[in-house]
Amino acid sequence: MTDFLKIIFGDFYGQMLSILLSATQWTIYLSLVAFIGGGLIGMLMTILKIAPSRVLRGFATAYIWLFQSVPLLMLLFLIGLGVPSFFQVNVTPWTAAGVSLTLFTSAFMSEVWRGALESVPRGQWEAGRAVGMTFSQILVDIIAPQALRIATPPTVGFMVQVIKGT
Repeated sequence: MTDFLKIIFGDFYGQMLSILLSATQWTIYLSLVAFIGGGLIGMLMTILKIAPSRVLRGFATAYIWLFQSVPLLMLLFLIGLGVPSFFQVNVTPWTAAGVSLTLFTSAFMSEVWRGALESVPRGQWEAGRAVGMTFSQILVDIIAPQALRIATPPTVGFMVQVIKGT
């Protein structure tokens, strides 16, 4: 592929374009890791944030506050350089980037999804309780399908931001 690009664009520009195309695959991989890992942790934090238990809500609030407060670049530096020197462990750049992006993504996605869940009218929760459904049944059967429609645009928008962040 590099030789083909060198023929078309010349030696220097063909080589640079080949390097950029090679780097694109790593951007895609890191973005997928961040979005899948962040989505799973974010979903857990969203559920904890709206849970009836005060302790669980407090934990989720602290987690979200912490990872939304730290800029992504600082998180990359802390996990990639701070953790290895402070704890004397070896952290590969791939691991540091994946963990940093996952933590960053999870905090923001949990707030996006919580907002979507809370935008569903309160009467939907009350109707579920009125027919004897549990918290999890109401969430899965009534609230989540309605919130999915509301959460899709900001989720896609944040996915673009994660790709840019990688």
